[in-house]
Amino acid sequence: MLGLALSAACTAFLATSSIGNNAHGVVHRPRTSVLLAEAAAATDEQKASGISWDSHEYVEKAPDTLVRDDDMSGANMDMRRRFEENCRRAQNNICNAVSELDGTPFKEDVWTRPGGGGGISRVLSNGNVFEKAGCSLSVVYGSMPQDALQSATSRGADRAKGYAEGERVPFFACGLSSVMHPRNPMAPTMHFNYRYFETDGGAWWFGGGSDITPAYLFEEDIQHFHQTYKDVCDKHDPEYYSKFKKWADEYFTIKHRGETRGLGGIFFDDQNDREPEKIFAFSKDCLDALVPAYLPIVAKHKDDAFTQQQKEWQLMRRGRYVEFNLVYDRGTVFGLKTGGRIESILMSLPETARWE
Repeated sequence: MLGLALSAACTAFLATSSIGNNAHGVVHRPRTSVLLAEAAAATDEQKASGISWDSHEYVEKAPDTLVRDDDMSGANMDMRRRFEENCRRAQNNICNAVSELDGTPFKEDVWTRPGGGGGISRVLSNGNVFEKAGCSLSVVYGSMPQDALQSATSRGADRAKGYAEGERVPFFACGLSSVMHPRNPMAPTMHFNYRYFETDGGAWWFGGGSDITPAYLFEEDIQHFHQTYKDVCDKHDPEYYSKFKKWADEYFTIKHRGETRGLGGIFFDDQNDREPEKIFAFSKDCLDALVPAYLPIVAKHKDDAFTQQQKEWQLMRRGRYVEFNLVYDRGTVFGLKTGGRIESILMSLPETARWE
């Protein structure tokens, strides 16, 4: 069944990609007055949240933990600390493996915020194998309007219960996210994000997923990536893979173009239907599956021959990637609405892309 489903997805992907085998876009800026008004509104919103794009302070070394002691009602301090610890562990393992394959080290920025939280951002640029690879840990405290909270969840989940309309909701969030853009157009782009949220009053949930976006299709590579994550899903719940694969296919859709961003993987959100310990274990195994699921594919294709036309097609597909991330990606929308660190929010964007 996995093979049949992936074959159908690959056929659909090829149908939307056929024009690639045959200049950056122009942006018409609104009037200066409109830009200034929007900037002022965004600044006011960020001040109200308790964090803003410039409220962080760079430090030389990451503290032992970015999680603070918290008096927020219903705070699960043990899960917060363990989730951050696991993200740090996974960040180290993934970056070490990628750096070993590429032969280039990651550059690291560490920052904290006066009210607690902060982040560890690692970016590999202009590498031998990867044009850009980023892996960023964030721990965030603040309050957000209910529309921003809605953008961080899915399917109408109510995480503002007990708050009157218009009231801001205090929250905690911790997550590890990554996007990797190989140089060779025969090697696919990869994205993952795993996160844990709490809001005041005891609401909590996990989210995450890993997905793959090829410019050129090799069915055995897609089979390998999906099978690796199916094995992880089956270990925890036999219904997970079919459910979360479908969710990924639906989520990673570029609606204004009527096409998918890539060939999916798994995606899940609002997960609190069982003990937090069980969902945490699943999230941990998903992070540990990333290196065996993805890096062998890149190693296989990093030295493949390609033409200038094929490189240009890769840049066109990256343009689609940019469109999705800036228009539809919930993590991007949430980060911008809550005053996140801009460099980390836009880490997912490739260094080069193309529109025609």
